[in-house]
Amino acid sequence: MPLLHERLAEARKTLRGAGIDLEEATIDVEVLARHVLRWDRGQLLTRARDPVPAGFDPAFHLLIARRAAREPIAYIVGTREFWNLDFEVTPDVLIPRPETELLIEEAIECARRRLDVSCAIDVGTGSGCIAVAIAVEFPTARVVATDTSAAALDVARRNARRHGVGGRIEFVQTDVLEGVTRTAGLILSNPPYIPTTDAAGLQPEVARFEPAEALFAGPDGLDVVRRLLAEAPARLTEDGLLAVEFGFGQEPQVRALAAETGWTVVRVRADLQSIPRVAVLRPLRGA
Repeated sequence: MPLLHERLAEARKTLRGAGIDLEEATIDVEVLARHVLRWDRGQLLTRARDPVPAGFDPAFHLLIARRAAREPIAYIVGTREFWNLDFEVTPDVLIPRPETELLIEEAIECARRRLDVSCAIDVGTGSGCIAVAIAVEFPTARVVATDTSAAALDVARRNARRHGVGGRIEFVQTDVLEGVTRTAGLILSNPPYIPTTDAAGLQPEVARFEPAEALFAGPDGLDVVRRLLAEAPARLTEDGLLAVEFGFGQEPQVRALAAETGWTVVRVRADLQSIPRVAVLRPLRGA
């Protein structure tokens, strides 16, 4: 009778053959096995030399086949952690990334500096991870979350309900800030910022599965950033700030666009790899 650890080794070999590196393949196999078995990591480690549990093989093989086709693990299991919160994710939304947590850190920093964050606007909310994390972190705050996609907003609403903050988030189907009338002390956005010319070089997990409208923003990747710089001043309170994520190597362009459109760069935050990732900007009133 085959043992569980033997099945996991076979699955790792399958994922390696699909072009997934060993470290990632090892993690993915463990995650998918635990997902099928509904075990925690300790159970999997202690029972790895047990016989393969009844009913395990058909479900596990199906999930491994999906991962071998390079479907992202988050879409397979249906969740991704962000800001220590579990979020439902579907192919209708971008998978939350760790670097986007810089936006939540910035909101906390703004509050520490006594900026009014009683109302925030999340532009391009997707799964709702930013809006929900802000609402959880600031229990009295109101949040407006916008997205062009009705399907994405449905996912975001479910995530808001999951974390008990649905009553404090207003979901608006719109493009960037069109039609938003509320003003806020903080506007946050993880917009699409990949240049369309870079599409061919993306990992299959991104290019084949994540929604293109959440990834690409024109030839230089900054079309939505331009919209934000144009539309955000009217939606910010007098001392309000815009915090926007951008891509690798885009800091000089973001700074130049800010200078051209009447903004000052308050600070730029780098991710854990020391890559500049989030620009915090203030409009020059009267500019």
